[in-house]
Amino acid sequence: MDLSTTQEVLLGGLGLAVIMGAAVNKTNFCTMGAVSDWINIGDTGRIRAWMFAVAIAIAGVLILQWTGQADMSMVASGSKSFPPYLTSSLAWPRYLVGGFLFGVGMTLGSGCGNKTMVRIGGGNIKSIFVFAMMGLGAYLMMYTNFGYYVFLKWMMPFFVDVTRFGANNQGIGSIVSGVFGIHSATVAGYVVGVLLSLALIIWALKSRDFRNNRDNVMGGLIVGLVIVGGWWLTAGPIGQHWLSDVEFMNTPPAAPGAQSFTFVSPSGQALYFLSDGFKSKLVTFGMMVATGVVAGSFLYALFTRKLRLEWFSSANDFMRHIAGGFLMGVGGVLGMGCSIGQGITGVSTLALGSYMTLISIIFGSALTMKIEYYRMIYDDEANFMSALVASLADFHLLPSRMRKLEAV
Repeated sequence: MDLSTTQEVLLGGLGLAVIMGAAVNKTNFCTMGAVSDWINIGDTGRIRAWMFAVAIAIAGVLILQWTGQADMSMVASGSKSFPPYLTSSLAWPRYLVGGFLFGVGMTLGSGCGNKTMVRIGGGNIKSIFVFAMMGLGAYLMMYTNFGYYVFLKWMMPFFVDVTRFGANNQGIGSIVSGVFGIHSATVAGYVVGVLLSLALIIWALKSRDFRNNRDNVMGGLIVGLVIVGGWWLTAGPIGQHWLSDVEFMNTPPAAPGAQSFTFVSPSGQALYFLSDGFKSKLVTFGMMVATGVVAGSFLYALFTRKLRLEWFSSANDFMRHIAGGFLMGVGGVLGMGCSIGQGITGVSTLALGSYMTLISIIFGSALTMKIEYYRMIYDDEANFMSALVASLADFHLLPSRMRKLEAV
């Protein structure tokens, strides 16, 4: 049976996602877990795995561009990329606020969008509720005026047009080229990408504990390569041909274009798909990716006998996960990606906004963990504000004299 280009891309994305789902389940690759290990016990193993995945993704994208296997200029166009990471508009308020909300949400929801899919595959019933609430938040942001009136209306006047600085787009190489008068933005991009990738690889491998932990190394390597595979599928020759698929061009949720793995917008797309009668033309690359991660995780859990059902431990646990899922949906769309969608996929394009979102996600997650830790240790002595002040003092964002709780 001959497959259409659309079917090739969707099935290719599904196959790559199955690999990711199984690998993430096996290696316990987790962005929230990475922040938790780092903040709570000083263990940098999983955050090194995250940064190792970033380095592999950056290097892979550079190789795709160098060899002509992907046209990453598509990522600068709103009609050829979802999302368009390399636009000329640096929407810094949405990156920072969206990333922060997502970071808070992924902590309350016990994992990011990708981890939510992995947990569902492993039998975690709680994560189904998280996914549903993430989908609701994403749906409101994508298909209603909620996002515009609550966030974008007041944010848009602060967006920065980077062409004012001589840059073509918000790619770090392009900005460096414009600011310093370097003739070729392409060469500047390659230099920045190579240096950044090498620096992250060296930092990750510098740790003997990381080098000796096969799961961390393999988790970062496989996740990074899968992200590169997504770019090759959608921005390479097959993906460029996909743009000519007339049937899908005028279907906003499913329109083809350059993209790789992200997990928040697909949850909103899934809700749209359900509400509009299960039309096959509404099936998106992102939805196939989410499905593939669940399937890969399930297959791994099944064959290794690690399939475990998990339910909420209390009403408070339920409300915590519901709030976390909703915040991930809202923050992920506002920040134009999640800890994978911006934190690896986006940063692989060297888009400055993606790095802003990544930093904000880490900060939002770390701050939430600190606040929760203080409230747990001090119990009735710590209200939200005192825990917040103590946490900000720990991060050297407030003077220590303002704190009422002793550092823990």
